[in-house]
Amino acid sequence: MPTADYARTMARYGAWQNAAQTAAAGTLDPVVRERDGGAFFGSIAGTLNHLLWGDRIWMSRFADTPKPTQGTIPDSVRETPDWNAYADARRETDGLIGTWAAGLSDEWFAGDLTWWSGAAGREVSRPRAMLVVHFFNHGTHHRGQVNALLTAAGAVPGDTDLFLMP
Repeated sequence: MPTADYARTMARYGAWQNAAQTAAAGTLDPVVRERDGGAFFGSIAGTLNHLLWGDRIWMSRFADTPKPTQGTIPDSVRETPDWNAYADARRETDGLIGTWAAGLSDEWFAGDLTWWSGAAGREVSRPRAMLVVHFFNHGTHHRGQVNALLTAAGAVPGDTDLFLMP
């Protein structure tokens, strides 16, 4: 069962990893960032934008923050109009996630969350505890894809192990 401390740790980890990947991707030519590398969401930029979109949609459900600019999962690759907008939005969203996690109590994890799921095409209810694990797992999953794409492109994102987090 996740706890408030788990959420705070994973929020810090996600922000650390997002900053490292943004910095590494920022060293690449824009054509390389946009090139389809065979990941679920194509390119480095597309996958990073999908991850930003996913973080924004879950935060809108968990903390009533604004929803992403793009309405659907396929459109999520276009969440931001350019690289600088992405970098700014990523930092801002990581700040929102950190603030949300800092305000959690262990009691918050009890009970269900109900929302309209575009992916399922219906209203869904699931335990908050499970959804928080899914939220952080989603980020780790797609950052793994981005790390592979960055490495193949010659960029170095740095350490990814949780125990090495500063």
